[in-house]
Amino acid sequence: MSSVSLSRVVAALLAVGLLSGCSFVTNRATRLVADTLAAPGTTITSDNDPDLVRDAVPFALKTYESLLQSIPRHVPLLRATCSGFTSYAYGYLATDADLVRYTDRQAARVIDARTLNMYLRAHEYCMRALEVRFPGVRQALLTTPATALSRASKEDVELIYWSAASWGLAMALSPDTLAIDFPAVRALVERGLSLEERWYYGALHELMIVMEGQELLGGSHDKARGHFQRAVDIQKGLSPGPYLSLATAVTVATQNRAEFDDLLSKALAVDPEGNPSERLTTLLLQRRARAIQAQAEYLFLSREP
Repeated sequence: MSSVSLSRVVAALLAVGLLSGCSFVTNRATRLVADTLAAPGTTITSDNDPDLVRDAVPFALKTYESLLQSIPRHVPLLRATCSGFTSYAYGYLATDADLVRYTDRQAARVIDARTLNMYLRAHEYCMRALEVRFPGVRQALLTTPATALSRASKEDVELIYWSAASWGLAMALSPDTLAIDFPAVRALVERGLSLEERWYYGALHELMIVMEGQELLGGSHDKARGHFQRAVDIQKGLSPGPYLSLATAVTVATQNRAEFDDLLSKALAVDPEGNPSERLTTLLLQRRARAIQAQAEYLFLSREP
């Protein structure tokens, strides 16, 4: 999840409101507020109440969007808005859809449509940020993805990650229209890995598990397992993420029910207190693991005659 802080948002609104009498001062104050809101923090990711956060985050995200009306080229805030919408959609809406995917298909389709809309919304904010950093990169990612981010540095890895995550998750929900963008998403992840492969507990390796799981698009299950092992090593087994990613990206495709069950059991066995700064992330991933685990009978073909 992103580091959206409700208290920061309230302070932001007060600051801008108190200084609204002077356009110059207001603009400067808005930038200072945006810098504060986009700064790293663990107010959200360390929370132990997922439902409380679910209620709070939409307000924060709408505040971000309101600020961007005044400062549309503020890269940190664009990145934070992108990560916020992506995290909210994946952490909450996608799990809601998985809970009813095979028992109420119409409800799942409605939630999927909303989730896709948020991923695309997030993607646009990330692309705007990338375009500010590297003019022309939007087109370059579609035409020459391997070299599109040759000018990127370590300071861009967070933006690269969220650009790939939002785009890739949207692609997974709408493969008929977005699968053509697969090389661009892959290039983003590979560039991020080349710059800082350990970034945010190996999050880029988790993305590559999913990318390599797509054998029809050139992925390799063997390489997916390599990224899985690297992510587990970096995280020291303290995150459910790699186990969940491998279970959904590879074991379902290979119809390996025993490995699927083992991976989800390991995901659910992770202690949320093992990494307190990511407590909420762990709880949400485990909620998703339970939702997918409950649908296992629909994911695997019966071996009974």
